[in-house]
Amino acid sequence: MSVPNLNERERRVLEAVIQTYVETAQPAGSRSLAHKFGLGVSPATIRNTMSDLEEKGYLFHPHASAGRVPTDVAYRVYVDSLIPIRPPAATERRRLTAQIGTGGSAVEAILRRAAQSLGVITQELGIALGPRLDNAMLEHVELIRLSSERLLLALTLSAGAVRTIFVDVHGEIADAAISEVTRVLNERLAGLTLRQIRSSLGDRLRDVGPMPGASDLLNVFIEEGDQLFDAAIESDDDTVLLGQASVLAEQPEFASIDNMRKLVALTETREKLGELLRRRSEAGGVSITIGNEHSDPKLASFTVVTASYHAGPLSGVIGVIGPTRMPYDKVISLVTHTSELVTDLLKENSRGHG
Repeated sequence: MSVPNLNERERRVLEAVIQTYVETAQPAGSRSLAHKFGLGVSPATIRNTMSDLEEKGYLFHPHASAGRVPTDVAYRVYVDSLIPIRPPAATERRRLTAQIGTGGSAVEAILRRAAQSLGVITQELGIALGPRLDNAMLEHVELIRLSSERLLLALTLSAGAVRTIFVDVHGEIADAAISEVTRVLNERLAGLTLRQIRSSLGDRLRDVGPMPGASDLLNVFIEEGDQLFDAAIESDDDTVLLGQASVLAEQPEFASIDNMRKLVALTETREKLGELLRRRSEAGGVSITIGNEHSDPKLASFTVVTASYHAGPLSGVIGVIGPTRMPYDKVISLVTHTSELVTDLLKENSRGHG
């Protein structure tokens, strides 16, 4: 494949430098490239080509080393133009299927297993974003007493998603009243999306006939329903699910205290990560952002690779965060495959709940 601004020799040398650096985390020297890659030219010619690539912004000298390291621009060219993306190996596909498909079928449980498994198999930090639920269809409502003045509203949604909301009440509510209001909520709301419920809950409940002993509880939903269902829809920090940061901590890039601090700070800013992943979810498809391409300087040392998953109206992203030095071909392939697995599992859930 042709790359703008690079001739064939430069392209081959750049690819060799990136592959060497990804594998070893050490700057690539001309002699090692000549020995390993059979480029058909002398180490001196390779050295001159590397100098040209440095002038064009694709390589740089770290410290006093004679070898070169790829820049973010080099990784971008590598991802866009140089690497063929092949399906994951059969053993990796079987491993992911077994790990993600075994366990609870709730959306969050599937995404948590996916982020964990993807992180371990790629040796990066697995990440997942739970779906926004405003377009999720309500399948069933359950009201559960927690105390004399607090109930739990449990919402079972399409594709196995679940949301729970605390409902505060004044004074003791009889069990019969809780059962009756639960029946009415299911009768009036099942089959609607959370967005529809939030915008019309009061109207849907106002014409309910007299309910002895249950009117006070029903009025809570009529008067506060929009706030209750806002709480169900809002995307909070918990929708960002992370795998094991310890996997990433073993990478040579994080041997320094400074880089380790950056990693810890990254895992603690769920809100920022949520914003980043939400934008990717809305864009859809596979997304790769490398180093300084991120608008947030905290991510300048990292690459984020994500792919979208879908189940009817529900969608989000699954992927990894790692140092810019990563095996992009393997990571992109595994992230894409995992997103397809998650989509299939959520669709099975939708059929199972339908």
